[in-house]
Amino acid sequence: SNYSKKKKEKSKTMPPRVIFLVPSEAAAELVEGIAQVLLKKFGIGDVTCRSSGAPLERMLMNVAPGTALLVLLCAPGDAIAAVVEKECKTVPLIVLDSTTSKAASFAADSARTIAKFCSLSGSADLIAALEQVAVEQEQADLVLNAQLQTKSPLYSRNIALAYDNGTQITGDKLGLPDRKRGKVRDRYEIESKPSIIALVTTDRQSGFDRQLALVPFKGAVLNLTSAFWFEQTKSIIPNHLISVPHPYVSIVKKCKPFPIEFVVRSYMTGSTSTSIWKNYQDGVRVYCGHPLPEGMKKNEKLAANLLTPTTKEEEHDRPISAEDIIKEEWMTADDWEVCSMAALKVFALGQKIASEHGLILVDTKYEFGKDLETGEILLIDEVHTPDSSRYWLASSYEERIAAGLEPENIDKEFLRLWFRKHCDPYKDAELPDAPRDLVLELARRYITLYEMITWKIFDFGQLVAQAEGETAEGAIAAAIKAA
Repeated sequence: SNYSKKKKEKSKTMPPRVIFLVPSEAAAELVEGIAQVLLKKFGIGDVTCRSSGAPLERMLMNVAPGTALLVLLCAPGDAIAAVVEKECKTVPLIVLDSTTSKAASFAADSARTIAKFCSLSGSADLIAALEQVAVEQEQADLVLNAQLQTKSPLYSRNIALAYDNGTQITGDKLGLPDRKRGKVRDRYEIESKPSIIALVTTDRQSGFDRQLALVPFKGAVLNLTSAFWFEQTKSIIPNHLISVPHPYVSIVKKCKPFPIEFVVRSYMTGSTSTSIWKNYQDGVRVYCGHPLPEGMKKNEKLAANLLTPTTKEEEHDRPISAEDIIKEEWMTADDWEVCSMAALKVFALGQKIASEHGLILVDTKYEFGKDLETGEILLIDEVHTPDSSRYWLASSYEERIAAGLEPENIDKEFLRLWFRKHCDPYKDAELPDAPRDLVLELARRYITLYEMITWKIFDFGQLVAQAEGETAEGAIAAAIKAA
């Protein structure tokens, strides 16, 4: 903000004292909650209470003009308000309605009102804090809006209908030749056009190297999210996407992928063996060629976005530095330069858009490949999807980190946790069926993330109509043939 940029140029002005005038001890208890927010969010710590029934001279004892703000807590129409307003001529006064104190946001709203008045003192720090709170409130409203929308009857009905009718996309009924099956995405060669392929993103939910469930509309969410980001980032680097003839289908240029995953991280987090936090816990202080300072905590923001590539090997992936990528001949120096620069730029744009939508893009992975016809380097696979990326809710990040809590996210791990609790997913020959309500909730959360990330409304129309009129997978096969 302009205020923040000019902070150093302004004189440090202390925010005024805040003196609450309360009619009773019960009202005084309300002040505690407001005072906590004033200190925590706005750095206003000089908060005291006095009786609103005391003589005004007593209330204003030792208060010089321009150094304090009076806050009267009373019910609407209370006679004391008129008396205090009439007598209080040299000290600014605001009146808060104590009858709204049961509202969950009473303390936060009251503190924000008080801070606005205090900002008239010219404190740059306070003005910047008010701007930050306004941003956080807007981000929280975006999350609430998305959650309410995807919990509405239309969404619940369509998700349940797809599950109960068994119209999730498995990829097993397309009837097309040359299928190469992946964990979630299937690939189809197109005989008449050897330079392109069709990618079908299914509703399969994998975990523990197994299929756990079929989540309605998950494949469409992932495919359409990638299509959104390919469009947003094409000015940074070209990509392999040609068309999206169906929500589950992408027609793409055939490429030779580089054997490197380009992982970009902005926060000290993660739980896998290759994650930056796990390595940091184990004493690693130079990670993928990047020196890391001592004393960092989990989920803390890094000083800068870091590109932390991993190799794609049969036995296990491993973190690797840019220097070793070139030394071990995984890529040429020129190819590495193009891909690494593109990865950081795409990530920076992703963070900007995510922030505007109430989210923090924490980390992600990219893949690049060379067009088999032209040799051009392209961004391929998926981009900033809920499966390839970690998103946190922006509005509560600072507060939760300060309290030593994990950042909030639209969690998708609860299904994996259910399987861990009810079986040994690595050893049991057969896994139990995931509960219906958990699968439906997971579908809703995927759609919520899609709408938050893209700011687009998920369109059930085409998918529901196809499920009722013809097999859903038949519609996908027809779309691929037409393309």
